[in-house]
Amino acid sequence: MTQPLVISIDAMGGDHGPSVVIPAVVRAISALPQDVRFLLHGDGAAIAAGLAKHPDAARRVEIRHADRVVGMDEKPAQALRRGKGTSMWNAVEALREGHAAAAVSAGNTGALMAISKLILRMSAELERPALVTSIPTARSVTTFLDVGANIDCDAERLVEFAIMGEAYHRAAHGVPRPTVGLLNVGSEEMKGHEEVREANRVLREGKIDLDYRGFVEGDDITRGAVDVIVTDGFTGNIALKAMEGAARFMNNELRNALTSGFAATVGAVLARSALLRFRDRLSPTPAAPLLGLNGIVLKCHGGASDRDFAQAVRLAADLARSDFASEIERNMRRLPEALAEPATATEVAQGAHE
Repeated sequence: MTQPLVISIDAMGGDHGPSVVIPAVVRAISALPQDVRFLLHGDGAAIAAGLAKHPDAARRVEIRHADRVVGMDEKPAQALRRGKGTSMWNAVEALREGHAAAAVSAGNTGALMAISKLILRMSAELERPALVTSIPTARSVTTFLDVGANIDCDAERLVEFAIMGEAYHRAAHGVPRPTVGLLNVGSEEMKGHEEVREANRVLREGKIDLDYRGFVEGDDITRGAVDVIVTDGFTGNIALKAMEGAARFMNNELRNALTSGFAATVGAVLARSALLRFRDRLSPTPAAPLLGLNGIVLKCHGGASDRDFAQAVRLAADLARSDFASEIERNMRRLPEALAEPATATEVAQGAHE
């Protein structure tokens, strides 16, 4: 028999807890193969009551009771001190114990990162996870990282992000050889601060097996100039929030325009399906995987709807079936050599005389 694929879920995380998570799991079950099963961690009575309305889905779910929840406003250090036994902690711990292949939570981002790093540890000598998101573009979708996990990044960290983002894009979006670019204030090689120029040098030399296309600018993110765009968490988070704000502004302005009068409202009704597609294209990606861990953990938006959370669960299943973690490790082994400073002409000449 085929070994089941198990997804571990923090049923209490986020702004809505089981009232969103349970309908989301029901949605995900209808779209996933029969061999996918779920562990739901949290208030056992509340989870069981929600699943009672969906007996077919309940047969693919195991409930694991947890008495406590990590608060949305808890600091990461607090979550580490008192997190053991919470629904979030138990959802991640199920990966380390081999009971699940991926974990999903809509809870506190900082707490989830700290707990995941403590329980799962980092892979391939990485220091911190990177948060990655997918941006809709004119061509398809662009993988964008880091979007907030690492505020200060040196050249080595940026190259690590390129390795992780490229492997993730292939697994999540099915692109055989994704193209990669570094976000900068211009496309010319002399522009940008020292760390981004050094990362560009390393990636240009080609010792790491990536299809690197050089620097890209801010307007290239939604243009789809490359499949993967790499930046530090400070810049990435600002860019992401700016794009999300612009999308909300456009949606609100469009809604106001389409409800401004009788004729406009009639037109909106007639164009409803096209307008819904427009809304979906501008909606932010509901889940941000934490790349670089010894395990697959996805952070879903705290205010995610059941539709959003179901999408995150399906992505978790896709990543769990992929080989992207092994791809990251293979390229990480090449990183020390790639980071070595190129020998100067004088050093080469001296080596020839020795």
